[in-house]
Amino acid sequence: MPMKGDGTADPERIDEFDGGLGWLAYPDERMQRASHAVTDDGDVWILDPVDGPGVDEFVASIDGDVAGTVVCLDRHKRDAAAVADRHGVPVYVPEWMTGVADELDAPVERFGDALGGFDAIAVKRGAVLPWQEVALYDETGGTLYVPEAVGTVDFMTVPGERLGVHPALRLLPPRRPLSGLDPDRVLVGHGAGVHDDAATALAEALRRSRRTAPELYARTAASMLS
Repeated sequence: MPMKGDGTADPERIDEFDGGLGWLAYPDERMQRASHAVTDDGDVWILDPVDGPGVDEFVASIDGDVAGTVVCLDRHKRDAAAVADRHGVPVYVPEWMTGVADELDAPVERFGDALGGFDAIAVKRGAVLPWQEVALYDETGGTLYVPEAVGTVDFMTVPGERLGVHPALRLLPPRRPLSGLDPDRVLVGHGAGVHDDAATALAEALRRSRRTAPELYARTAASMLS
């Protein structure tokens, strides 16, 4: 599965709202790696950034000063160090996340149950799968960011789903950490986010995860053979 497209598409702004925005640095890639910049009391946090032309302009369009880049999934080191170095800020990593900090060529700061005004919710901590993921939730502002467990791209969804659980988690969806949240918007690490009735989309994704798993796996197999 190629990470980048052919480079002919310009970076695309997505998920614009009062308090942040997102972008697809390579909008023609199948994985649709999404990055976000969100504000919190004058600080701007850059979440799981993929670098590319125009990214600094996207970030500069948000009021506030860049406080740091954030790695929210152990596999999402992406360009966090390069973007942090360019802004002269650290990379923030959950205090319990392993195997990440030593691979970042930038100063690293750790965070616990909160990052600024965002609650840091441990989605996966590697107990069953080698998978470490934290979601960030601003209950007051209504923003939930989930880097990997759910997404909107084709390989995570079946027809009728606005938001789907990652194929590797379909049979064991992260219901305990994510159920009961009431976000106005769900931002994701793969694809554009959900801004309309987002809490319902999240609840439905978790509820339907196992039932729709066979359909998702069949579609994935078919796409690999095509």
